[in-house]
Amino acid sequence: MIQNNTSPTLDGLFSRIFARQPHQLALIDPPDKLRVTGQMPKRLTFAEADRAISALAVHFSEAGLPANSVIAVQLPNTIELVLTVLAAYRAGLIVALLPQLWRQAELTVALNRTGARAIVGMGRIDGVDHADIVMNAAAEAFSIRHVCGFGTDLPEGMVSLDIAASAANTDTTRLVIQDSRRAALVTFEASGAGFRAVPRTHLNLIAAGLAIFLEAGLPQGAKILSAFAPSSFAGLTSSFVTWLLSGGTLALHHPFDEDVLMQQIAAEGCDTLVAPALLALRLAEADCLSALPDLGHVVGLWRAPEQVGSSAIWPDARIRVTDVYLFGEAGLFAARRADDGSPTPAMPGPYRAPPEIPVSSTAGEIVLTSKGTLGLRGPMVPIAAYAASERPSDGPTAQPQLDYVDTGYAARIDRATGAISITAPPSGVMAVGGYRFLASDLQEWARRLGQNAMLTALPDRLSGYRLAGRASDNARAREALTELGLNPLMVEAFRDRSVD
Repeated sequence: MIQNNTSPTLDGLFSRIFARQPHQLALIDPPDKLRVTGQMPKRLTFAEADRAISALAVHFSEAGLPANSVIAVQLPNTIELVLTVLAAYRAGLIVALLPQLWRQAELTVALNRTGARAIVGMGRIDGVDHADIVMNAAAEAFSIRHVCGFGTDLPEGMVSLDIAASAANTDTTRLVIQDSRRAALVTFEASGAGFRAVPRTHLNLIAAGLAIFLEAGLPQGAKILSAFAPSSFAGLTSSFVTWLLSGGTLALHHPFDEDVLMQQIAAEGCDTLVAPALLALRLAEADCLSALPDLGHVVGLWRAPEQVGSSAIWPDARIRVTDVYLFGEAGLFAARRADDGSPTPAMPGPYRAPPEIPVSSTAGEIVLTSKGTLGLRGPMVPIAAYAASERPSDGPTAQPQLDYVDTGYAARIDRATGAISITAPPSGVMAVGGYRFLASDLQEWARRLGQNAMLTALPDRLSGYRLAGRASDNARAREALTELGLNPLMVEAFRDRSVD
């Protein structure tokens, strides 16, 4: 049983679309899903998706998960992720997104930090036994009471959600109040202050999705293909939330297989591509996108926003491109490229929808702080999550409370144009693709491997950084890091270069 307040939640947006067009195609799996997870790809209408969401919501309720408790989710970019997130909201739960690259060490920290009561995983992803990783992490988190997953050959103790999603019972007696002001999502940030859990409400998420949706000028009923891992605030809002705002179809791509991606856009007639900006630029420069007549919009996400200003001119005038500047989990802003394909300068102050769109509300505001860093304020920015480490809250010498979040990115005003120039990422934080970690962690893990071990981050044009390691015995170093439950990026830093 669901009660709604006046402001929509994400499940409320889905329900409105379902009521209007139940038989429209809603979700499309990656065509290579069989290779990725061992399951056949699916295509669901809004009616079929709604039924599965309701069945999963009943399962979560009957499993004894209290309303407003946290359910951790580590899933690939497949239909199961979308169904699980919406089912959690329908059951009154809060979703904690866990990156797919995380292994036992990071999962355990996240589960204990959020007090998660349940965790959802996948049996296998790209040949890795994620079910076993999830089970081991759950065993070290005292709050976990329910472990479940999708896929075949799940270990004993992990409940099958494939069975739960197909159950006949889709009605629950639990009273769930859909309140858009309550926490909906928790994502995780590596910052100079340490490992931080960042909660957001439905309103925060919808505000971020609208900022992208309106700036990009996406059409209603859009056919969106998302090739960006949905394990972060930006990943979820750029694909999942924009899909709900458009009321169209969301096709999912497991990053990255370039041939599969091109075939998928063509076969599904997608008009919008959401992808890492550097990948999209590479495809355009190679003239791969010109053979896709339906593609009219590209939303390019920049994990390293300091690179936007110096990026290449977009070569295809037929496709409208929007750059989305990502600042970890703090926030984002979007800027549509000029007609000549060049990046639009980011100006300080409020940013709104483009002039041709009749929306007057402010999407957010860009601030240059007194420390020479970029700050963000606005309806998507979770100020409370960052407040404790940024300012004192009481006492006779307390500073006035800030109404913005300092992203830590070094920035300055360009005297010629008045635009903000982002010059460097936060100190002490490294990013390899979407995986952010503290630079000090590299030396800590290297020390654990012995006196002659070295682990470092090298600049990389596509992913920001790449990891490289050296030890007296690389094979033994890989085994040791795997046994410690570390991320595979750290493990593979010690691969044998002779076979590269």
